[in-house]
Amino acid sequence: MANNVSHTTEYRVLARVVLILMFLTFLTIFVTSLHLGAFSVTVALLIAGVKGFFILTYFMHLKYESSLLRILVAMVFVIYTVIILITFIDYAYR
Repeated sequence: MANNVSHTTEYRVLARVVLILMFLTFLTIFVTSLHLGAFSVTVALLIAGVKGFFILTYFMHLKYESSLLRILVAMVFVIYTVIILITFIDYAYR
C-alpha cells in the first residue's frame, strides 16, 4: 500500500465484485458452448482478462496503490496481449 495508509473496502462492494466475477464465469461457459470456432478462445481470454482486472483492482487492492505500480501491472497486461496476438497470428498462418 502506498505509504502504509490503511483503507477499508465495504462488504457491499466486495459482494458486488464477487457477483460480477460469477456472472463473467457463467458468460465464459456460455460462450464456449456457442462453438464460435477460434473466436471461442479469443472471447474466453478477453473475459478472463476482465476478471483478472476485477481481482487485481479490488481483491489485491491495486486500486489503492501508487501510479507506478499500476503502470507496471498495465505493462504486464500489454505484454501478455502481444504474446497472445503473436500466438494467434502464428496459428493462423500454419
